[in-house]
Amino acid sequence: MGVVTVSASFGAGGQDVAPAVARRLGLPFHDRAIPVTVASRLGVPVEDAEANDETVVRGLWRLVASLGTMPDPVGGVLPTTTLPDERAYREQTERVLEEIAAGPGGVVLGRAAAMVLRGRPDVLHVRLDGPAERRLAAAVDLTGQPEKEVRRLMATNDRAREAYVRQFYRCDPTDARHYHLVVDATALPLETTVALVVTAARARGIGS
Repeated sequence: MGVVTVSASFGAGGQDVAPAVARRLGLPFHDRAIPVTVASRLGVPVEDAEANDETVVRGLWRLVASLGTMPDPVGGVLPTTTLPDERAYREQTERVLEEIAAGPGGVVLGRAAAMVLRGRPDVLHVRLDGPAERRLAAAVDLTGQPEKEVRRLMATNDRAREAYVRQFYRCDPTDARHYHLVVDATALPLETTVALVVTAARARGIGS
C-alpha cells in the first residue's frame, strides 16, 4: 500500500492534514501507536516513550538542552554525545517505521520518517511549512493561547525538531531535497493541501 511521511513545522497543520490524507487514501494513520509499540519493546511506560518521541517537544528539548554541543556539518550545533536511552528509543522507532513500510503501509506524521525511509520507491515524503508569522497566527487560532506563549512554543518546537534530525541523521529537515512535495500549508485551505498530497501519493501508486 505504501507510506506517506508528513514532516510539518509548528503551525503548518500536520495534525490535521496527515489523518485526513490517511482517510482519503484508505490507509492507517500511525501516530500514538508508534510510541506505544516502542514502549512495549523497551519494557518502559508509554509516557517514557512519548517523552522521547520526535513529535513531543518536552523530550526533544531535554535532549537538546542536556547535552554539550559541537559544530554541525550542515550548520548550527549538535549534541556531542548520544545518551544510550535516546539511541534505544530512536532505533526502536526506526524499526517500527521500517515494519510499517514493509507491511501495512500508512501515513506517518513526524518521527523523522522521511530520513528513515528515504530512497524507498513506495514512499511519498511531504513537507508542510509556511512563513513563521502565518504559522504563528494559525497556531494562535487553533490553541486560543496568548500570542507571546505560542511564539515561545513555536520557537522551542522548531528548534528542537531541527536539532533531533541534525543530531541523528546529520541533515537539515527543512531542506526541500528530502521531500517529493513541499507545500506552504498556511497559504492554502486544508482540503486543498490534503488533495495535493493525495494526488501525489496516488501518482506514486500509494493508497486506494
